[in-house]
Amino acid sequence: MRRSRFTAYVTSLLLATACALTGATMAQASQLAATGGYVALGDSYSSGVGAGSKISSSGSCDRSTKAYPYLWAAAHSPSTFDFKACSGARTGDVLANQLGTLSTSTALVSISVGGNDAGFSDVMTTCVLQSDSACLSRIATAKAYVDSTLPGLLDKVYSAISAKSPAAHVVVLGYPRFYKLGTTCLGLSATKRSGINGAADYLDAALAKRAADHGFTFGDVRTKFTGHEICSGSSWLHSLNLLSITESYHPTAAGQSGGYLPVLTGAV
Repeated sequence: MRRSRFTAYVTSLLLATACALTGATMAQASQLAATGGYVALGDSYSSGVGAGSKISSSGSCDRSTKAYPYLWAAAHSPSTFDFKACSGARTGDVLANQLGTLSTSTALVSISVGGNDAGFSDVMTTCVLQSDSACLSRIATAKAYVDSTLPGLLDKVYSAISAKSPAAHVVVLGYPRFYKLGTTCLGLSATKRSGINGAADYLDAALAKRAADHGFTFGDVRTKFTGHEICSGSSWLHSLNLLSITESYHPTAAGQSGGYLPVLTGAV
């Protein structure tokens, strides 16, 4: 009896200590970001295209107050917040236009980039307007680019971030799968939907590999978006919108707050 009570006591003590340490680690991460500042880089998935509430001063970059970087900054009050993500950005645009506010005191950096380099906008256009075979062919071309060219471009961006902010915690955010499969859905064929989802997985795998090789954290949003894809009945993504083409296939405000935001928060 005494040994059972003692064992239970020790177990409880160890669990309490572990929880305390975990809480301390999380608090330290938030405190670090608040102390050193936060810089948000990337493309339209980070700027918030499709989420509404555009920041007028952002011009064609289409930054939104409902984008996950803005929401994270509002919740955690970093000492500085530089929102540099821009609609349409490729890796070269990040290098040329978005790294100016990074410094040795930057504590947190988030970035989503690579989709535009791989031509995913053209993939979606091809798949919407052309045949199944043309869609799959264009996807194959995009995958070949992800294999041959994108890793080197990502390396240049990631290395530049590390050079400017060597102490920063860097979170690379991925892209969601666009479609719920196995359900009746108007629009694209099941073949196209499956091919597009596979392409998103392919891109995410490449991003995760490059992030890991640079010591960065990969934020995988696919699980959060599961059940909220196009054709799910509760989509966090805009489907094709002929009245606002730029919003098509981008996260809604719910996708930013319910999909991207918790992934960034959990990765910090």
